[in-house]
Amino acid sequence: MNLEQKVYKKLLDVPKGKITTYGDLAKAVGLKNGQRIIGKIMNKNPYPIIIPCHRVVMSTGKIGGYAYGKFIKIKILGDEGIEVKNDNITNFDKRLFRF
Repeated sequence: MNLEQKVYKKLLDVPKGKITTYGDLAKAVGLKNGQRIIGKIMNKNPYPIIIPCHRVVMSTGKIGGYAYGKFIKIKILGDEGIEVKNDNITNFDKRLFRF
């Protein structure tokens, strides 16, 4: 299994209504300081609805990027019950999923 496959598989553990960070996802697959690598992998996600890359956010609580634009990411997160205000996750700590 290559790194992208490991990342996508691990991301499937994050349940609907929860989020993880780029850094936490990197650590979960054995990468130290791998946030940027995770971002690049998320940007290439071939199955964005099946593999929920919209659930990956910045460690500051900001939503971060999304290949289809931040408004789409905010909409999908909202559909899952995650509120976003001014590009920040509301109740960030309560929404955070830990591997």
